[in-house]
Amino acid sequence: QGSELSGWAMGRWTYEGIDLNHNFADLNTALWDAEDNDLVPHEFPNHYIPIPEYYTFANATVAPETRAVIDWMQRYPFVLSANLHGGELVVTYPFDMTRTYWKAQELTPTADDGVFRWLATVYATSNLAMASEERRLCHYDDFTRSGNIINGANWHTVPGSMNDFSYLHTNCFEITVELSCDKFPHASELPAEWENNRESLLLYMEQVHRGIKGVVRDRDTEQGIANAIISVDGINHDIRT
Repeated sequence: QGSELSGWAMGRWTYEGIDLNHNFADLNTALWDAEDNDLVPHEFPNHYIPIPEYYTFANATVAPETRAVIDWMQRYPFVLSANLHGGELVVTYPFDMTRTYWKAQELTPTADDGVFRWLATVYATSNLAMASEERRLCHYDDFTRSGNIINGANWHTVPGSMNDFSYLHTNCFEITVELSCDKFPHASELPAEWENNRESLLLYMEQVHRGIKGVVRDRDTEQGIANAIISVDGINHDIRT
């Protein structure tokens, strides 16, 4: 449509009428119900949460694009990811869905909240548009007061987001980057948009080298152990080799 003021939702729905922004399986509710019943992690996992059976049915309202991305996630052990949106200047991090189901906004951190806030901050502080002292507000939210980052659910709840699904179903930590006020920048503006985000993208990718890395081996044979569960004291979200 050529303007941020018209066609706001263009591109959000597929040809089949499915909103890709909400199309991944809701694993949050199952985890939180299990936590409320003291089933985690002994009877219900706190990571690699299985996809509900109803979601796998052929007649489920799941876009082929969504199924393809899930297959991709399951084939490759990604650990860091970002998805790019337009329409705001802010970086959001999980959870995207509010824990209180009837609330439109509620701070809902993950067990790895410190890591997610760090990842979001790395991108936001190196993004030229977000970090500019002369930046204008895109609409009515002033994200500069929070360093241009926000917990997704504390902005607006998004059940079935890819960020939450990545965190709960795989080892991958994923954020969302809202990288421009204008959802439909003109072609002549794209070089400037690239410059705004180039260093941010590079710095963000470099964060994959943070943390502990290594191989879990059998003590006797020294062979690597697949799917070994690694737990960290105080963090209710395990990781698998």
